[in-house]
Amino acid sequence: MTAARPAEPSFGLTHVRVRGFRSARDVTLAPREVCALVGEASSGKSNLLAALRLLLDPDAPSPGLEDVWRGDGDVRIEGRLADGREVAVAAGERTEEGELPAVLYLPASLRSENVVAGSPPRPEVAAAADAYFAAALAERDGSTATPALAFLAGLERCCAEGLSGLVLLVEEPELFLRPQAQRYLHRLLRAFAADGNQVVYSTHSPAFLSVGHLEELVLVGHDPETGTRVVQPEPLVEDEAFRIVSEFDAERSELFLAQAALLVEGRTEKVVFPLVFQALGYDADREAISIVECGGKSNIPLFARICDAVGVPFVAVHDRDAEPGEEPIHAERLLNALIAETVGPERTVVLEPDFEGATGVVGHKPERAWRRFAEGGAEAVPEPLVQAARLVLELAR
Repeated sequence: MTAARPAEPSFGLTHVRVRGFRSARDVTLAPREVCALVGEASSGKSNLLAALRLLLDPDAPSPGLEDVWRGDGDVRIEGRLADGREVAVAAGERTEEGELPAVLYLPASLRSENVVAGSPPRPEVAAAADAYFAAALAERDGSTATPALAFLAGLERCCAEGLSGLVLLVEEPELFLRPQAQRYLHRLLRAFAADGNQVVYSTHSPAFLSVGHLEELVLVGHDPETGTRVVQPEPLVEDEAFRIVSEFDAERSELFLAQAALLVEGRTEKVVFPLVFQALGYDADREAISIVECGGKSNIPLFARICDAVGVPFVAVHDRDAEPGEEPIHAERLLNALIAETVGPERTVVLEPDFEGATGVVGHKPERAWRRFAEGGAEAVPEPLVQAARLVLELAR
């Protein structure tokens, strides 16, 4: 099975190259209708958003010496639009053919006091969106969360009015919003993009990451020598789309933001492994390790392919489902072989015959397992679980 190639967006930018701008020494990306910039703090996500604004907004501040990569060389930002036209900004000069798409920039720094950066934007569609946000802001009280709620309400108005022809750049849309509002805002952003707009945002929230559309993710990292770097995953195969969406919730989507992931079969292992790390003197959250409950052994290959697609290192733990010296039944043998092939033996820890047998926890109940490991120290942790924890710690570091 091969991945389906997504069509290029019908509006906005389809290709961008940023050279010499802040942390971006030389970065190329291909934004979709919805584009999520995902990465650690100081990796360069905000700099990429600023570069897109600089490319499309004639009123954006020109880059100064402090915006040049390590203070040396020239800034050059190039883009290709959905209609095939080229646009570029270099040495303070703009090169473009015809009218640029309207752009609106919402930086995180203003989310506690305002909504949109700068003076009223141009052209008309951007000014209309700005007016909707301003009206929503005026209707609310002066709490810290007011601009975030005004952004949500303003976007509702944009969708209701059928506003189209806008490139919307948003830094951390999740700020000051509760989880339910975050999920709702993510749906609004997708609906707004479907109306003939383009939405590019940076985020640290799993609620804004769509596992069913991996091609929309831009994974942003930073190298001390080469600066900001990006990876854009290939889309997954079409016949897995529903299964992926049904299996992934916000908790599981945390793996996109992890330094490394530990893939486990079920709830019991997910409850136990934080205690395993604790017994070994580590904290999985501090190490940015996501312990991902895959909803059953048969889903481990799917989660492994997703981890590979987005470049998150991982270790998988699963039951052999047969006593030592005995062969598993045919179906289990095939599944064990598939996991070994997909994950690789160096990243797989197999429990014999299963979690119960390897740990001595009778009944395989999450509460019983939690009590057993919460009360014991490192000496109470079985070797296979120690091995899995140490493997994923090494990957995370």
